[in-house]
Amino acid sequence: MTFHGLLDHHLVFVGGKGGVGKTTTAAAIGLEAAALGRTCLLVSTDPAHSLGDIFDVPIGATRTALGDRLWGLEIDPEAEAEQHIHTVKAQMKSLVHPRLYDEVDRQLDLARYAPGASEAALLERVADLMGEEGSEFDLVIFDTAPSGHTVRLLSLPEIMSAWTDGLLRHRERSAGLSSALRNLGGGRFKGDDLSMIDSAQEYPDDSPSSRINEVLQTRRRKFLVARERLLDNTTTAFLLVINPDKLSILESHKVIQLLGRFKVDVSGLVVNRVLPDDLGDGGSGDFLRARRSQEETYLQEIEEVFGHFPRVVVPLLRHDVHGVTSLRQVGAVLSEGWRAK
Repeated sequence: MTFHGLLDHHLVFVGGKGGVGKTTTAAAIGLEAAALGRTCLLVSTDPAHSLGDIFDVPIGATRTALGDRLWGLEIDPEAEAEQHIHTVKAQMKSLVHPRLYDEVDRQLDLARYAPGASEAALLERVADLMGEEGSEFDLVIFDTAPSGHTVRLLSLPEIMSAWTDGLLRHRERSAGLSSALRNLGGGRFKGDDLSMIDSAQEYPDDSPSSRINEVLQTRRRKFLVARERLLDNTTTAFLLVINPDKLSILESHKVIQLLGRFKVDVSGLVVNRVLPDDLGDGGSGDFLRARRSQEETYLQEIEEVFGHFPRVVVPLLRHDVHGVTSLRQVGAVLSEGWRAK
């Protein structure tokens, strides 16, 4: 794979162990892609956002211009969960009797604090960006959370699609039962005062039941599209950022195995923060020689374990990567240094 081959994808996920340089890599790819004429959206899904810090520009939940043809967006899972609950409340209140509004609020306020609520809301936003919301860009780059979160993010579309299918099957069975009851009773079968839906009958197209079905079908389609695009290696590329140290290597190996279970291919590796050849002694010869010897051992291990992946080596810079100038330095290495498998 070449850098231009990477940019031929519409979606790029940049993942890896926390602290290995995912944000730097994602930002550098975005800048380089924009310089080559692609319209690009950088999306941070890591709760510990640093995308705005690296560009020295405040970035939030709305698109922020970072340069020509380049925008940034930071997704706040907690805020997304709040907005999701607010939307669901509005939808439910349009389907029930006003006397049930307090119960809708109570139930959904409890659901807000259920395990996985924030992650599910995050996924829904990511699925939107993978679909229609991101379609106006040539390239959407996701700076993802540490590896465990990424794997769960990749598995949730299938899980939530199965959950939605279950709800739809349940509604179909309920609709069949209500039809039978209506026929046996010779007329309309009304639900009781505590029912979430006012009556159990075959509804016309504009009925609450029909609208619930449409909401579920819409969410189902959204997650199915997200899953299909994740599994399509002509549409989606997954880059793994790794440092030449033991923990990073172990974590990366586990991530590749886990992604393989979901049939998600890793497109390439970015071996980040490698000591440069011209480091010199600098008055600390023994220390530097020891560090370089250890690093060479790990680089050899990376070659042996991950040698079948396309990869690029990014040297440790003399200064922190902060701002457009230093990001362009990293981007130049990423665009020119790929080694094919």
